[in-house]
Amino acid sequence: MKKILILSLVFSLSSYAQVKETLAQKLAKLSTQITAVGGVDIASGLKEALNKGITQQVSKLTAEDGFYKNEAVKILMPEELKKVDATLRKVGLSSLADEGIKVLNRAAEDAVKEATPIFVSAVKNMSFTDAKNILLGSENAATTYLQKGTNAALYTKFNPVIKSSFEKVGADVVWKNIINKYNTLPLVKKVNPDLTDYTTNQALAGVFKMIAVEEKDIRTNINARTTPLLQKVFAMQDKK
Repeated sequence: MKKILILSLVFSLSSYAQVKETLAQKLAKLSTQITAVGGVDIASGLKEALNKGITQQVSKLTAEDGFYKNEAVKILMPEELKKVDATLRKVGLSSLADEGIKVLNRAAEDAVKEATPIFVSAVKNMSFTDAKNILLGSENAATTYLQKGTNAALYTKFNPVIKSSFEKVGADVVWKNIINKYNTLPLVKKVNPDLTDYTTNQALAGVFKMIAVEEKDIRTNINARTTPLLQKVFAMQDKK
C-alpha cells in the first residue's frame, strides 16, 4: 500500500513539473514571438488600446451625470460623513443630503476634463519592454501601468481643479450649509472634513476603473478590437 502511495505521489509531482515546464515553455515561446514582431507594433497596439480606453470611457465621465448616474464610479459620502448623511435624513433634510452627494459628483465630472493631456503624455512614453510586460500581464496591466505613471501628476492637477469646481458647481455653498446644519444639531460630534482631497481621490479611482473596463473588453472581446493593429497585437495575447 505504501509503495502505491509513494508511486502515486511521485507520478503527481512529475505530472505537475511537466505542466509547469510546458506553461513556462509556452510563455517563453510567446515572448520570443512578440519580440520577433517588433517593438513598434506591440507598443503602438498597447498605446492604441489605452487611447481607446481614454476616448471611450474617460470622456463619458466628463459629461453631466458621468459620475453621478454611473453606479460603478458614483461618489458617495465619505466614511466619516455617513453619520452626517443618516442624521440629516432622520431630521427631514434628505434633499440637502442628496444635493451634497450630487455636487461632489459634479465637481469630479468637471475636473476629469483636465486628465486627458496627462494620460496622452504617459502613453507616449511607453517603451517596448513596458508594452511586452503589459501584453503578457493581467487583464488590467495596461491600466495599472497608466495609473503608476500618472497618479501623482493627476492628483496635483485634479486637487486645485476640484477645489475650483466646488465653487463653480456650488458645492462649497451646499456643503457649508450641510456641515453648519449638522454641527448645530444637539448631541452630535462636530465635523470638518477635507472634501477636496476625498473627491480628488474618488475621481481618480473612477477614471482608472473605467479605463480598466475598456482594457478588459479589448483583451476578452475580439469584436472590441476595432482596428487591424489591435487585432494583430491582442491576437498574440490570446495565445498566452
